[in-house]
Amino acid sequence: MYEIIKFVHLAAGIVWMGGMALMIWAIRPVAIAQLEPVLRLPLLGGILARFFKMVGLCILLLLASGGLMLMGVDMRLVPKGWHVMLGVGLLMCLVFGHLYFGPFRKMQAALSAGDLSSAGAQLGKIHPLVLLNFGLSWIAVGAVVICR
Repeated sequence: MYEIIKFVHLAAGIVWMGGMALMIWAIRPVAIAQLEPVLRLPLLGGILARFFKMVGLCILLLLASGGLMLMGVDMRLVPKGWHVMLGVGLLMCLVFGHLYFGPFRKMQAALSAGDLSSAGAQLGKIHPLVLLNFGLSWIAVGAVVICR
């Protein structure tokens, strides 16, 4: 059973990290280079809306599977990397919550109102938060692998 729980944990992390990588290095740069704001902003808003639903599910799976794996161990005896991963993972959840309930919701409202200027400003606030979470995700992975 532990292996299945660990698989779910890893799969959820891979989906979240992979989605951030795709947004950072593929979708966003191409959209900026090839599309005018009138097309780019609704497209990116739609992509983020779908991706953020997946992230929400990934967070639930990560918290549930991580919690289940931790229930069977004495936290005083686990590798230090586990503690780092837990702390960084919770920080990532907070960053995502801020990103989702702050700039993303404001961007969606601006898009609904046809206010591309405000939508673009909010999208500009989302990008650094995604970069932050992407960096944090690598710290979490590195800690688990290196700090044994």
